Parts: sequence; C-alpha cells; structure tokens
Amino acid sequence: MESSPSEKGRRLSKTWHPQCCCCGPKLCWCCCSGCLRSQTVRRRRRHRFGHKTSSVSQLEIPPPLEERLTLEEASSWKHSFDCVLASPAGQSIFMEFLQTEHSDENMAFWLAYEELKREQSQEQVCEKAKMIYLDYITILSPKEVGQHRCERESVNRSLARPSAHMCNEVQAKVYALVHRGSYPRFLSSPLYKSLEQRLAAPTCDT
Repeated sequence: MESSPSEKGRRLSKTWHPQCCCCGPKLCWCCCSGCLRSQTVRRRRRHRFGHKTSSVSQLEIPPPLEERLTLEEASSWKHSFDCVLASPAGQSIFMEFLQTEHSDENMAFWLAYEELKREQSQEQVCEKAKMIYLDYITILSPKEVGQHRCERESVNRSLARPSAHMCNEVQAKVYALVHRGSYPRFLSSPLYKSLEQRLAAPTCDT
C-alpha cells in the first residue's frame, strides 16, 4: 500500500536516499527522476511545511543594513542582475522581495550553490551537494527550484561522484528564470523604490 505524504517526509529526514511515491526506502539517487509529481502536490506540500507569506508594502530594510548601503550601490542594481547578486545587501533585499512572490527558494539555491563552488574540501563538497539535492533538486522537496527533467537527471548521474559544479545547468536555468521575471518586477516594486527614496533623502544634522 502506498505510504502517505507525511510518512514519506519522515523517511526523507532519516536517510540521504529520498523516498519516492512508488519505491521503497532503499531507493538509489537516480530513481526519483522517474516519479511524476504535479505542481499542485508540490504547492500543497510547500504550504504544509509552513511557507510564510508577506506583503511588499510591509517590508522594511533593517537599519544596520540600510546604514551600510549607499544610494550609488542600490542604484547600480538597475544596471544588471549581476550587480544585485554581487552585493550582499542586494542579495538580502532581493531575497525579501522573492518571499512576496513565494519564490525565495531560487535565491536560496543560488547562494547555496555559490558556496558549494567555493568549497575546497571534497568531504564538504559531498555533504553540501547532497543537501542541495535534497533541498532544491528532488521532486519531493517543497523548495524544489524550476528545472527540466533532463537537468535533474544530469544531477542524478553526478551524485555517484559529487562535484562542486554538478548543478551548473540547474543554476543557469534558475538564473534565466529570475532574470527574466522576478528581477524586472523587483526594480519596479514599492520595496525598491522606497529604498531609493530613503537613501536619496538628505541627512539632517542635529
């Protein structure tokens, strides 16, 4: 008899080998790509894991971050998406914006994968690669990023010998999706526009 979704979640937390809807707990990494899961199922799992919603109009930049941020740096984010990614403040504020679109897993994946690519220890590469797979690649994850089946299968094949560049195709796909969609909306959002206004406002000496 097929296990319930909650039982699968408990099994997933106990083993590196994700439990799929048709196989046993000893499933190898590559088997998951054969299981089809609908977008509706993944969305329900995501809400069940407590994904929080927020409103753009309610977002505020923490004072310490805004104190370190200059108008020049914030304005540079309009030049290219890479300027956002190269800025620690840009990463943080863009992540806040993505939360309002319920797509912050894209930025979380990008940051985690960048950290993996900087890793020198092969042991840590293996550990972080497995975490990235479970968190963002497997179809059982509520934080799965957008990807084609062929890209997931490429990662599956690489898991036998994990490397720091095993998710290059997935990262390129996520970059393209965010660059075409969320990035333009971010630049026109109340969050970004109000940030520019605050940074441009003259400071009054007391």
